[in-house]
Amino acid sequence: MNAKKIVPAKNWGQRAIAVVLIAVVALLIYMVATSRHISWSTIPQYIFDETILDGIRLTILFTVLSMVISIVAGAILATMRLSSNPVLSGFSSLYIWFFRGTPLLVQIIFWFNIQLFIPSIDIGIFQIDTNVIVTAFVAALLALSLNEAAYMAEIIRGGLLAVDGGQGEAAKALGYTPAQAMLRIIFPQALRVIIPPIGNQTISMLKTTSLVSVVAAQDLLTRAQNIYARNFLIIELLIVASIWYLVMTTIASCIQYAIEQRLGRSAKQPPAVWKAALRLMRAEGRNG
Repeated sequence: MNAKKIVPAKNWGQRAIAVVLIAVVALLIYMVATSRHISWSTIPQYIFDETILDGIRLTILFTVLSMVISIVAGAILATMRLSSNPVLSGFSSLYIWFFRGTPLLVQIIFWFNIQLFIPSIDIGIFQIDTNVIVTAFVAALLALSLNEAAYMAEIIRGGLLAVDGGQGEAAKALGYTPAQAMLRIIFPQALRVIIPPIGNQTISMLKTTSLVSVVAAQDLLTRAQNIYARNFLIIELLIVASIWYLVMTTIASCIQYAIEQRLGRSAKQPPAVWKAALRLMRAEGRNG
């Protein structure tokens, strides 16, 4: 008996929508490419302009520093949030509530204008003008780091809660202190849950740094704005900035993918606490 070949039904609705989308996108590309108000020939001139490259370096510096600071602060806040001490847990919850509940743009402007209510910092006989310490760069870095720390705290807390509670109990039975159990057993396993959202936050941070242009922190967007303020090539310089943001986020996405693949392979290995328990049982067997 011949088996009948199953032919999937054609979905003409999806095909029609796909054709319309292709037509709309093609029309938009045509309108932009043929616009007489965009000087396409000038765009390559500014791709590798030294001013633009300086802005890229500062954007990457903002991203790296703010993510490092926020991850460290987020880990501390997550540990405090999971603490049985109500003061530590309450402080962490209040911090996360405040920084997640207020716009980042407002926080950047706040730190930039902090000298309005703290004009100077008095340390004994020394008096330092606040503007000397909290420059545009420092204000932007503080705002980005402190705001991101609130999100990092929730990401790390979620990763720690995803680890089976029995891991900590097994580590305690093996003689690990709570700190050792956290660093050697629980946290390495939580990394598999934590890394993907941290990668997403890093990619988002590359773009979020553009907000510091409101305080003229000389990032990529600020440098582009400085140039088009002189030559009035607004759209052209914004296209240049967009190209570089796409390049940076694409590279960051590739790095994230490689890290996730690496962690995916390590996930197939048994947890460290199981290995330690196995070694302990073998040692006891030999002694017995």
